[in-house]
Amino acid sequence: MDFVASRPMNQKAGVTIETQITDQCALFAQLEDDFRVEVVVARGDRVPQGAPVLRSRKHPELTLVAPVSGEVAAIDLGPGRRLSRMLFFHASDAGRHKHDVTAASGGDDAAATRALLLAAGLWPSFRSRPFGRIPAPGETPSAIFVMALDTRPDAPPPRLALDGREEELAVGLRSLAGLTAGPIVFCQDRGPDIGGTAGLGARYRIRKVAPVHPHGLAGFQLAACHPVEPGRIVWDIHAEDVAAIGALLLTGLVAETRLVSVAGTALREQRLVRCQPGADLRALSYDIIRPGPHRLLSGSMLDGTESRWLGRWHRQVTGIAEASRDNRPHWFSAALRGARRPLPIIPTAALEQAFGGVLPAAALVRAIASNDVETATRLGALSLTEEDVALADYVTGAAPRLSAMLRGMLDRIAAEEAA
Repeated sequence: MDFVASRPMNQKAGVTIETQITDQCALFAQLEDDFRVEVVVARGDRVPQGAPVLRSRKHPELTLVAPVSGEVAAIDLGPGRRLSRMLFFHASDAGRHKHDVTAASGGDDAAATRALLLAAGLWPSFRSRPFGRIPAPGETPSAIFVMALDTRPDAPPPRLALDGREEELAVGLRSLAGLTAGPIVFCQDRGPDIGGTAGLGARYRIRKVAPVHPHGLAGFQLAACHPVEPGRIVWDIHAEDVAAIGALLLTGLVAETRLVSVAGTALREQRLVRCQPGADLRALSYDIIRPGPHRLLSGSMLDGTESRWLGRWHRQVTGIAEASRDNRPHWFSAALRGARRPLPIIPTAALEQAFGGVLPAAALVRAIASNDVETATRLGALSLTEEDVALADYVTGAAPRLSAMLRGMLDRIAAEEAA
């Protein structure tokens, strides 16, 4: 049996895509991110979209910008000035901030391009592997994978996100050449070449992938043709974010929206919308939510996390219907189940397919579960993040979850390297 994206979003011409800028949105971080910041605005300030609002204390050149034009409504910092949340109220008359792109617009000055991406808040679009984190400002990857393919259930088709943005995509792709000396791999479906990818040079490779989950995830594409190894860093980035880089270089403006799908069992219908980063999930779904208990996830039904706001790398909002409170098991029954020994992961054909046939599923799962770092590293674990093993969690139902064990292993490796 093949695991394909269920209920795929319509990719044909004539699809209705609404633009929905929610009244509230937020920049936020989890406690484990340990993102310590300097705030460069104050509560009550009116800020244009794209203007700097936060600066990393560890890397002062790394800046976050306002995701929407409006008012800074709240600034919540944890111990050590760790970012918890910065809340914005939308006001369209606050305008947009224009960045100076003179030094980087030609595309020949790699240092200027890097500085611009850091200053304009687009640096966090990249994800560095191993560990699945925002790259350090001085980091140089051995390759960059551009993902114009997403096979998760109900994922928005990247082709729709890139429609009409061929020039921006081409400019963005050319700018990546200054960030790495290695290849730039453009992963897309098996249809015609996506506009903007022609004539870019020998370092650019188009990799056509079957639209079968989990092959549309960056981790498995890295593992298949440029595995992450100790000392060899690889970045991945969504193709729409590359087009946003191109738009910045052409206009000096940070893109206002991204294409997001809103779907799930708790919703009466599924839709595609263009909304700002950090958008309010409740506002995106309030008019199509079914009556009754539900949860809203930022991300897909497989790897999403319960949240009020759209996550940094997420392009999906998923509504999950829940059983009513009266039907939930008694707390004592739940405690007894929780006290049992961990549920095993049994090697099956489904588990093999959950790893896409790219990695040895049974051996890798065994190494991760037993915390055998050396074997897991040799088998390709450094190419993966939680999203890449979410399907394995789904088909096995094991506890503790494989994604949690993988994250624990990656964090321990990172801590050892930093020591």
